[in-house]
Amino acid sequence: MEENKILATVDGLTITEADVDAFIGNLPKEQQMFASNPQFREQALEQIITVHLYAKMAEEEKLEETEMFKKLIASARKDILAQLAMNKVLGDLTISDEEAKKFYEENQQFFQKGESVSAKHILVKEEEQANALLAAITSGEKTFEAAAMESSTCPSGAQGGDLGEFSKGQMVPEFEEAAFTAEIGKVVGPVKTQFGFHLIKVEKKNEAAVADFAEVEGSIKANLLQQKQVEVYTQKAAELREKYLTK
Repeated sequence: MEENKILATVDGLTITEADVDAFIGNLPKEQQMFASNPQFREQALEQIITVHLYAKMAEEEKLEETEMFKKLIASARKDILAQLAMNKVLGDLTISDEEAKKFYEENQQFFQKGESVSAKHILVKEEEQANALLAAITSGEKTFEAAAMESSTCPSGAQGGDLGEFSKGQMVPEFEEAAFTAEIGKVVGPVKTQFGFHLIKVEKKNEAAVADFAEVEGSIKANLLQQKQVEVYTQKAAELREKYLTK
């Protein structure tokens, strides 16, 4: 889209594609996903136009000369200045790789990963069908993955039944017990759960271990940055109280 393209003019003031983009950029994230939808953009444009129309009305009625306008401007000025000051104090704060690594090494207890398995499954409604599929897989008539794609009622069937890696507590108890006790590569089942009957093939078992630094680096840095921001914010607020506050 051409950002400078003029979409409307309100008493000489132009509204462009860029204005619509800016308006949508300030909306909640779940609404921003519709930014390229023509109908949504038209609605956004109409809201911008309406705001300009009311602003024009306020100018004509000299509402900017009222005490209410002056109070709102003063309040907005204070809020903007405060936000700019906070941005100046906190904006350059970062967490280095060394700081994150040090925290990781000194707090290994926070990064424990429980035992997990990587598995595939086939879900069907009837036990008889599950047994028939088990027989076909065991005999070599079908691969587990092909059977999952053909017969599984779970969305994972499209990926050959692949559920990826999961740890204890993420699956229903019956399924979890079967998966964590199964031999790698051996199809077990049918396992009955509230969803139906499952055939399960465990691809890999992972012992409990400490998560690799690369897996948790992002969350460590985010948490440490938040802590640092709180500390600096609090310290600066105390300095400003000493400097400006009178009781």
